[in-house]
Amino acid sequence: MARKEIIALLLAGGQGSRLGVLTKNIAKPAVLFGGKYRIIDFTLSNCINSNIDTVGVLTQYQPLKLHSHIGIGKPWDLDRRNGGVTILTPYQRQEKGEWYSGTADAVLQNISYVEELSPKYVIILSGDHIYKMNYSEMLEFHKKKNADATISVIDVPWEEASRYGIMSVTENSKIYEFEEKPGNPKSTLASMGIYIFNWEILKDYLQKDHDNPNSEHDFGKNIIPGMLKDGRKLYAYKFVGYWRDVGTIQAYWESNMNLTERIPEFNLFDPYWRIYTPNPVYPAHFIGETGKVMKSIVAEGCIIHGTVINSVIFPGVTVQEGTVIQDSIIMSDAFIGANTEINCCIIGEGSVVGNSVRIGVGEFAENRYNPKVYNTNITVVGYNTVIPNGTILGRNVVIDNHIIPQDFTSSVIPSGGYLIKGGDEQ
Repeated sequence: MARKEIIALLLAGGQGSRLGVLTKNIAKPAVLFGGKYRIIDFTLSNCINSNIDTVGVLTQYQPLKLHSHIGIGKPWDLDRRNGGVTILTPYQRQEKGEWYSGTADAVLQNISYVEELSPKYVIILSGDHIYKMNYSEMLEFHKKKNADATISVIDVPWEEASRYGIMSVTENSKIYEFEEKPGNPKSTLASMGIYIFNWEILKDYLQKDHDNPNSEHDFGKNIIPGMLKDGRKLYAYKFVGYWRDVGTIQAYWESNMNLTERIPEFNLFDPYWRIYTPNPVYPAHFIGETGKVMKSIVAEGCIIHGTVINSVIFPGVTVQEGTVIQDSIIMSDAFIGANTEINCCIIGEGSVVGNSVRIGVGEFAENRYNPKVYNTNITVVGYNTVIPNGTILGRNVVIDNHIIPQDFTSSVIPSGGYLIKGGDEQ
């Protein structure tokens, strides 16, 4: 295989536990987004739009859906003999096999893949962010600065800075201090989890990190601080534009809802920076005589006989007569019965909502099942779940994947309630 100047390593093995039931059976990068995409599509599209045609995708947690979605990389023009996309999973070596124990360890375990390509530079990416970015411009910045490593940063509000890795930089963007999720941040330049390294230098640090028994084997916690300590030339590349970590129910819902604005902050219709994905084999959507759609995204194969307002409807969804859906995300192949009300909800793929159901009604109440994940005022129904006719689900309710009508012991689950298989039910 011909030597590449730069290759991408896309870290897509995270669980994304803060998305609750949405990532209970699939990896976070495989979660649906924006009416027809999955989250990983945005990073893969950035790669090919930036002329990076060699991408290793490192997977681990619940990878089946993700592997099936990526396939041989054809939608992103990554089905190439010289380069293309390669799925990299943990494997059994001669001495032993183990799961990736951190982001740096994930790259180290695939060092043979990188060495075969022998690139001068490696860009490390995350598969669970929504943004459009030209990585070739970042590479030019890296080369111009003669940097050992370049970290893409974005300016965040002071009140949010403690959630990120924060950089302190000189006037010419050289990094002199890095703090991972500091209690009292000294700047608002937050790491986007996008790094360009000179490969030979990174390889040395990965091996040193592997040999350190006290390391967490993480780029932000170990590799970057180690390089700074050694006086390496690290620079911050300042990105201006839309970038969102959709790692919580609230952030995921908000970023989807933003797409329905007349002039959305993140434009999916940009002809100069297309987002690619496998196209579903569906006919065009159909709006029936009683159907009404306002300020919404409706994908292929949908049949709408009810009313849809300010919502994102994925392919293959059916909405029956008399139903009103508002401020909600309805994922692929869901069926919504007649005379039903759905407000501020996320309905998972393949789920069925019966007739005369009311979801997302009433006052807010804290969800006691997992308050750190679900206290959002958004009701979440998992994948392939059936909600019986006449059921009422309050606000901030969570219903697990694969729930069937017999699992409902009551036709009413009040706000803050939950129905989880294998756990307490309310």
